[in-house]
Amino acid sequence: MVLHITPYSSACLHFLDGLSWSLVFPCYWLLDRLLASCVATSLEKRQRSQDPCSFLTVCVLISAPLYLLLLLASLPFALLGFIIWAPLQAVRQPYLYTYRRPDKNQAEQGQAGPGGVGTGEWRPQGRSFCFASANVCLLPDSLARFNNLSDTHRRAREVGKRIRNGASRPQIKIYIDSPTNTSISAASFSSLATGFRRTSSLDQRPDQTHTTNGPADGETEPLTECPIHPSGAIDCPVHPPAGDQGSSECPLHSDTTADCPLHSAGTNGSSDCPVHTSGEASDCPMHSTGAQNGQGHHDCPMHGDGTQVKPSPDCPLHTSGVQISISAPEPDPQEDEAETGNHRPGEQAGGDTGSMTASRESLARYHGSDGGVGISSNNTLSHVPRTSIFKRPGRKRRHGDETFDHEISAFFPANLDFLALQEVFDHGSTTRLRRQLHRYFPYVLSDVGRYGWKGCCSRFKFLNSGLMLASRYPILDARYECYPNGRGEDALAAKGALFAKVHVGTSHQEQRVVGYLTCTHLHAIEVDASVRCEQLDWLLQWGAEFRQSSSQPPEGEKVLEDLVAFDVILGDLNFDNCSSEDKLEQQHALFTQYKDPCRLGPGEDKPWALGTLLDPSGLYDDEVSSPESLQKVMENEEGRKEYLVFPPSKSQCPASSQKGRKIPLKGNGRRIDYILYSDEGLQPDWKLEIEEFSFVTQLAGITDHLSVAMRLAVSTGEEEP
Repeated sequence: MVLHITPYSSACLHFLDGLSWSLVFPCYWLLDRLLASCVATSLEKRQRSQDPCSFLTVCVLISAPLYLLLLLASLPFALLGFIIWAPLQAVRQPYLYTYRRPDKNQAEQGQAGPGGVGTGEWRPQGRSFCFASANVCLLPDSLARFNNLSDTHRRAREVGKRIRNGASRPQIKIYIDSPTNTSISAASFSSLATGFRRTSSLDQRPDQTHTTNGPADGETEPLTECPIHPSGAIDCPVHPPAGDQGSSECPLHSDTTADCPLHSAGTNGSSDCPVHTSGEASDCPMHSTGAQNGQGHHDCPMHGDGTQVKPSPDCPLHTSGVQISISAPEPDPQEDEAETGNHRPGEQAGGDTGSMTASRESLARYHGSDGGVGISSNNTLSHVPRTSIFKRPGRKRRHGDETFDHEISAFFPANLDFLALQEVFDHGSTTRLRRQLHRYFPYVLSDVGRYGWKGCCSRFKFLNSGLMLASRYPILDARYECYPNGRGEDALAAKGALFAKVHVGTSHQEQRVVGYLTCTHLHAIEVDASVRCEQLDWLLQWGAEFRQSSSQPPEGEKVLEDLVAFDVILGDLNFDNCSSEDKLEQQHALFTQYKDPCRLGPGEDKPWALGTLLDPSGLYDDEVSSPESLQKVMENEEGRKEYLVFPPSKSQCPASSQKGRKIPLKGNGRRIDYILYSDEGLQPDWKLEIEEFSFVTQLAGITDHLSVAMRLAVSTGEEEP
């Protein structure tokens, strides 16, 4: 199937569509602004109550009548434009495929192949892939306000920045060899100490109503803590008792940052130890020449004269039981913003300098403790340089016989491969979000769905499906299907399913290794369980048809059969696994063909599973206004009861606010955002294993859902030759 790179196959149709929209848009924008001025968010209400004569109140009183007058004047032009626009939608393409060529730095570092990442030879031992799904609520501003959200275009840019900044962090793994700790601190969690250079950016608090794309504030803060020992250590072997951490005698940091022996100017995120180069060079800044040849570290500033030849288990630089793995992220391109379609080489999508940061920088304190390694952090985020070597292990836990790690994370996983978004309805927001994502994801499917009528008996669609799919791997094929059974206000949007086939490698026998992705958004009205069950039936049917049709070779060609690495469904299914009202969906055949990592069975989730639907009334509370603060609240049971939506009960009106109520709540909230995977159709010896699952709070304050992410390992049963 040909990937559609333009909305229309004809330039004439494209021109007519642009002309019609130029006539409709003034009326559409004025109506949106008029309705938005009548629906205030809780933050705006708070500001007006504190200052009734505020500038915001005056603007609303003046602008509302003006919007109404201009709206009436624009109606004749909008009607003419609508007459031209509506028939064109019957021949409009169901999605738009855009491609950004990998930049030169990515190719040099091996981060990207000719068409993206991972299109080279498939490794015998397999590979791991990271998936994420998020409902971003990018409705027209007037409609988003009913979810207590506003300024859709600003939020669209911010969503893209936060996602790519979280995904482009260095991937670091810390393995702790301890008989009492079996967890692995894997690739996706928390931020790093960066030579203690702090870069500031957007505060990420929702009361900031304006966002600029100017350069990030690169203000440097002085070193305030020893990177090896936290404040309060009285026997620090690195710094003198006087505590002068800026002293030129410090073997870790000299007078100038450029002379730091641990963070040299040429460090590029190499996995080589920044302290001991290969071969134990004689000029090692931590050991003098007399410490070589196995004679002990007599002059080591980290160990006293009585240090044994065997490194101390509490030394953060000489750990016998701790292994640290670091891999660098992709560089952030700084070209002018542009987009290309279907592998056309002339243009590239770039980014503004503000994309280097997503929040405030983290200062992680690394220290030893009895029987293991302890690391603490202030739980803040930023895009960080690759010279970092210290990292806290995150908050990953395992319960009982759990085979994978899971956590509540303030950041999207590092090296994110596939991203599925829902409720990207607004056209202008789609463009802004796509530009931001293209700085990390080369391949994007956007503007998915249809408008107007599809046949004479179909319902008119004012909004498209709201689906978007971004990938670091080449997309080979795609298909969109619209659910035909929408009801009520949900029928005004073309909700459906987007299917994609991606190329993730090539075997030794020149067979393509592919993966299948499905992004969907089901019917939202709670009482319509039968509607969602029908949509799940179609989802399975359409998915099977897509896999069958996309696996058939072109007529007259003989090619080897594709090897399937994974089959994953991502999206907002609008039902949870614990509500008594959702029993029909919980027992659907979907869960016999696909596995839910958070589910024990119908009506029962695993103890660590977390609800993903936030209570809109509390979005702007200081306790949850940043990714780090929302993470801390979600780790607390009382916090979850305060800020998550729970299944409705007979003694409570579902539409009322949950804040302050005393009704007993069971479980951890409504989990309606899913990532499901299937191991059917794989090669006989291939196996899928989950490495980690996380609930992500990085979009705090700009959407009413928590995001979910999963890293899936595909093993082939072979060994590296």
